[in-house]
Amino acid sequence: MLPLLKLGTLALKTLSKPVASRLKQQAALHPRFRQLIVNMAQTNHQLTTKMQRRIYGHATDVEIRPLNEEKAVQSAVDLIGELFVFSVAGVLLIFEVQRSARSEARKEDLRKQELGAMKQKNDDLAGEVELLKHRLQELEQLARGRGLTGILNFRHSNTENGKAEKTA
Repeated sequence: MLPLLKLGTLALKTLSKPVASRLKQQAALHPRFRQLIVNMAQTNHQLTTKMQRRIYGHATDVEIRPLNEEKAVQSAVDLIGELFVFSVAGVLLIFEVQRSARSEARKEDLRKQELGAMKQKNDDLAGEVELLKHRLQELEQLARGRGLTGILNFRHSNTENGKAEKTA
């Protein structure tokens, strides 16, 4: 499933580019939106020019000439297209990170369940060992109580009972 998901992500990124192109075409045609994007482009031009001048150490208090309307529209629709593609890529990245986190959480839950089962089995085995130790101590106490002759008589009587049963 993972390769199909990645393939779908790649296809969505690829399809976002023509959508961005169509968005750029429509943005240039509507008058109110056109004025909005011209203002956006002029502001962007002012900011980027000031930043470039600061980076290169030039004076920043000079007057910056505005772009003509066609350049401003072209600049703005390019910016809108890039922002659209970038936002699609960002959403896909967030989706991929969340999917990966859910997968890791499922793996962690499975590891915790396995660890819990192992601890339970360990506790069960420890209880059995304690029970066997207790039984061994009881047998040792019985053996001490009877003494060595009691154990030999017990064995001797068992062997005589076994011989008697065989002959009968």
